[in-house]
Amino acid sequence: MLKKIVLTGAAGRLGSILRAPLAAMCDDLLCTDIVEDIADLPANASYARADIADYESVAALMEGVEMVVHFGAHVDEGPFEQLLGPNFVGSYNVWESAWKAGARRIVYASSIHAVGMHKRQDFIGLDAPHAPDTFYGLAKCFTEDLGKMYWSKRGLESVHLRILSCDTVQNARMLGTWLSDGDLLRLVARAIDTPTTGFSIVYGVSDNDRCPVDNAKASHLGYRPQDNAEIYAAQILATEGAGDPTDRAQMHHGGPFAAVPLGQGGATAAAKGND
Repeated sequence: MLKKIVLTGAAGRLGSILRAPLAAMCDDLLCTDIVEDIADLPANASYARADIADYESVAALMEGVEMVVHFGAHVDEGPFEQLLGPNFVGSYNVWESAWKAGARRIVYASSIHAVGMHKRQDFIGLDAPHAPDTFYGLAKCFTEDLGKMYWSKRGLESVHLRILSCDTVQNARMLGTWLSDGDLLRLVARAIDTPTTGFSIVYGVSDNDRCPVDNAKASHLGYRPQDNAEIYAAQILATEGAGDPTDRAQMHHGGPFAAVPLGQGGATAAAKGND
């Protein structure tokens, strides 16, 4: 049982899924986000409103922290200036304040968009070089490198969850990229309870027949997904029709994010659930 976990982005969809399971893993769960309040928190959880782009606000959360589960961010593509505070500066604030407070590990919601410009036909592993598809993906690259540096220079462990698509299965791409809610919980649990992780990256994806990425080099985390999007295949493929090999959204790991102009987030609204 951990003493204290801090959960950023606690009001978001994924944060909402994580609150109760994380509370069961610690004595004290401190939830934070930019909303006014969160209702129906577990008995051992509390809420503190904070802007992760503000260092002092973040540092105030970290007293006595053992692990941070960092899911707070602007979760779509947008102008660089819009992402700079929450997605770039916010990550630095979390790492620096957690390290100063003596935290053992940070579990971070990274994304497939850190490698989104790789082609889907390339069965990429965890050693694939960064290939961001957007400013949003660039922020994920930045934070992965930040975590690697803090491990190398300061001994702060981190596990970076490259989530593919954590939402209902809506299209043919998601037959490969789907991460079920249940597998999300299994993934985060292994990122927390693995005795030592150093700096680790793992793809957040279920046990899909059409999975486009290779998690072999993350086997030390013990993540074993149990769900498979193939149960939705007949319905999805019957309605979607033939694919288009000239469409960058279909041909690259980043999906819609690979096709939108830099800084324009409106066209990625359909990709909600890619974190």
